Amino acid sequence: MKYLASLLLLSTPFCLKAQHSLQKLWETDTIVAVPESVHPVPGQPQLYLSLIDGGGWDDDAKGGIGLLDTDGTHYNGAWITGLSAPKGMGVYGDRLYVADINRVVVIDRTKGLILKKIPIEGSVNLNDISVDPANGDVYVSDSKTGKLHRIKGDIPSLYMQDLPGINGLKVSQKGLYILARRQVLLADAAKNTTKITDLPNGGDGVEEVGNGDLIVSEWLGNVFYVHADGEKEQLLDRKAEHKNTADIWYTQSTRTLYVPGFNGKTVTAYRLVTEKKTESSPHQLRSKVQ
Repeated sequence: MKYLASLLLLSTPFCLKAQHSLQKLWETDTIVAVPESVHPVPGQPQLYLSLIDGGGWDDDAKGGIGLLDTDGTHYNGAWITGLSAPKGMGVYGDRLYVADINRVVVIDRTKGLILKKIPIEGSVNLNDISVDPANGDVYVSDSKTGKLHRIKGDIPSLYMQDLPGINGLKVSQKGLYILARRQVLLADAAKNTTKITDLPNGGDGVEEVGNGDLIVSEWLGNVFYVHADGEKEQLLDRKAEHKNTADIWYTQSTRTLYVPGFNGKTVTAYRLVTEKKTESSPHQLRSKVQ
């Protein structure tokens, strides 16, 4: 009996890495007084906005903290006044922590009052803040000196150094995400750092998507989706509009990204859209026929 062998080509679908984009939900008018950072108000449909309202590093007492509803309406630019160049913010309990040039301002969120100002010795340009939700430790970056400080029980100390251009911070169960100029880093509890990727320019804000991936902004107008393996997708480019993309916030439950526009004097909300792609691959199956 004679058998002939033949090849049967089958088309088998396989998944490619998901692609991402941003769907614009709303944008304020150009009425926000140089917003640098956005942080949600816990339990309320509102956002805290750090408002510089002057030069980026001027110690002029013109800045403050504003409130904006999460649908982009009802802006209050005078909730807290008397700050100078407020930037990164973090919340723990009833406290709102704000980086302000060379001190961290502690605000009672329930009373809307400044409780104290914690000077950070030797600091020059304090930039971002992230608070450990487990214990209330406050991490604050100094972009000028390349140092990372930690405030524990209202007492500051040097935590890490030799991080030139350090800016964005995010406490995570994985460790501490750090943006240092073009580098996206992850520091473990022993302060060992692993580089995830490089950015084209200098990083500003960093947020977790919730699956090991990140969203990262560059102040000059770029926003990137950074996969856990370091691969990047550009989500936003607002340079031609002269709209900065400063210290962002991402709310995982609603997939909403809030972007303060700094000199553009706007805040914009986007929805993160994920598109899963598949592609057919020819698969060879050998069969016997008589």
